[in-house]
Amino acid sequence: MRVMGIDCGGEYTGFGVVEQEPGRELKCVSLGAVKLSTREPLEIRLKRIFERLTDVMAECEPDVVAIEDVFYAANAKSALKLGHVRGVAMLAAAHCGLAVVAYSPLSIKSAVVGYGRAEKQQVQVMVTRLLKLDEVPEPADVADALAIAICHIHTAATLQQQAAR
Repeated sequence: MRVMGIDCGGEYTGFGVVEQEPGRELKCVSLGAVKLSTREPLEIRLKRIFERLTDVMAECEPDVVAIEDVFYAANAKSALKLGHVRGVAMLAAAHCGLAVVAYSPLSIKSAVVGYGRAEKQQVQVMVTRLLKLDEVPEPADVADALAIAICHIHTAATLQQQAAR
C-alpha cells in the first residue's frame, strides 16, 4: 500500500508518500512542502498547491490520499483559508482519480505516537524513527503529512485483520 499524506496549512502545505508492503517496514517514498507567500494572491497560492500536489501524485502513484479532518479553529479567517487549501488538496486527489480519507488529529497522533494529545515535536521524532529517516522532517508540516500517511496504513492494516477474523 502506498499512501500520500497531506497536511494543509496556510504557510506550508506538507506532503509525504509512505508505502508498506505486507510484512515489510514502512518506507518513505517522497516528502516535501509547498511554501506559500502571503504576498501572492490567494488564487495563485492555491494554484501552486494544486500543481505541486498533482505532480507528486503523478510521480509517486499513491493508492489513496489521506488528509487531516476538519477541526474547529478560534480564528474564522484562518479556518476559511485552511478550508481553501484542504479543498484544493481534495480536488488534486480527485483530479488524479484517487480516493481521499480523513483522520482526526487525535487519531493521527494516537496511531503514530500512541497518545492523542502528543506535541508536534513528539510526532516529528516518532515519524523519524518509524521511517528510519536520517533527520527530522522540516518544517513540522512535512512530519505531520507523513504521520497522516502512517495513520492510514496502520488503520487499513487493522481493518484488514479484523475483516479476516
